[in-house]
Amino acid sequence: MTYREVEDASYKVANRYGRSEFIVHISRLADFENAGAIPSLHKLYSLCAIYHLDPEEVCKWYDVPLNDAFAAQISSAAPRTHLAASPRIVRLPIRFDPAFDPRRTAYLTRMVEGWGNFEAAALANPAGCNYGYVGQDDHWMEPLLRPGALVLIDTNRQKVSSGVWRNEAERPIYLIDVRNGYRCCWCLLERNRLVLQPHPLSSCAPESYRFPDDAEVVGQVVAVSMRLIAP
Repeated sequence: MTYREVEDASYKVANRYGRSEFIVHISRLADFENAGAIPSLHKLYSLCAIYHLDPEEVCKWYDVPLNDAFAAQISSAAPRTHLAASPRIVRLPIRFDPAFDPRRTAYLTRMVEGWGNFEAAALANPAGCNYGYVGQDDHWMEPLLRPGALVLIDTNRQKVSSGVWRNEAERPIYLIDVRNGYRCCWCLLERNRLVLQPHPLSSCAPESYRFPDDAEVVGQVVAVSMRLIAP
């Protein structure tokens, strides 16, 4: 493609999204090709669309490993609990040792003969699920949920349940938006007051908020991944 053809094609991309930032002028193309200039996000997107390139692969040319972003997020300790982006690619076992017995506890790494990459979107999580991250300074549900835990939030389950549970594992845990942050904890709804209840062994004290003005239920925790010993 000539410079002119690329510029004309970028105008089509810009018209599609209604933003002039997607336009790649001829002079800028020359800078990218000859002067080592780095494209902005919008212009990089346009070039990928025009040349039919994979944006992830192009980002690797500039030493930006998009696929490693999720691992970098987990390794970078965050003090506060918050919603988190989900992993785009998950490594899963695709071939097990013949001696593997799913009924018995096993050292999984030794039992897997082959691993593969799967798009996270292909996993059978219910629609409306998001990820949450329990901050390093968040001890509300410790030891049931330790700081640094990654939780799966079902946003379809926003109604606070009340009842009698046989044990603490059966009691629903919710992610609560308290406007200036998040709480991952048990809840009790009393008319227009939402009482946030920490684990009995936690040093945190219960909190009460006007509901839904000052606190909102994001969803219920339906799965968790966490370390049992600090890294």
